[in-house]
Amino acid sequence: GYDDVYARRRTRGRESFLRRRLTAAFYALLRHTTRVPMQPNTGDFRLLDAVCIRALRRLRESQRYTKGMFSWIGFRKHELLFDQQDRVAGQSKWGFFKLLNLAIEGITSFTVAPLRIASVCGAIVSLLAFAYGLFILLKNLIYDDPVAGFPTLMVTILFLGGVQLLCIGIIGEYLGRIFTETKQRPVYFVSSYNGERAD
Repeated sequence: GYDDVYARRRTRGRESFLRRRLTAAFYALLRHTTRVPMQPNTGDFRLLDAVCIRALRRLRESQRYTKGMFSWIGFRKHELLFDQQDRVAGQSKWGFFKLLNLAIEGITSFTVAPLRIASVCGAIVSLLAFAYGLFILLKNLIYDDPVAGFPTLMVTILFLGGVQLLCIGIIGEYLGRIFTETKQRPVYFVSSYNGERAD
């Protein structure tokens, strides 16, 4: 049998076009930035085997993005598709800002990709500044065009700014590793041993 049986929305009822697009963009971002295969359009309600419950209990972090945790522990999963029905009464308590906070929690709980933005920006700025400086140098050597003070000043500022962003990115890499280690997640889970379930 399966260890984790969950329901996935096949249709999302009368949700607005913007909300559907933002939801799809969020799951696409998670899929490309995390090493954990997240199941899109799923809820938190599911049937879990005891082995999954024990694995979840070993995850001690206080900020618990459960959709990510269900995916992270692994084990044999099976999805059941359903069509989301329109709400009969009342309104959803999950407004835009609550969903935004949930998205931020999901991204920051299972990926350090945001910390790498500084490294990428720093590398791009430094390369552009270096290319621009090389262009100014060649222009001066080939065409004997005297270089005004402003372009060289801009090259210097951009290059040093790029180096600073790279350094911040390196610090971010170490922070990401500290962040991951402080969660103290198990390295792996054993689902079976010598053909028998590992309880």
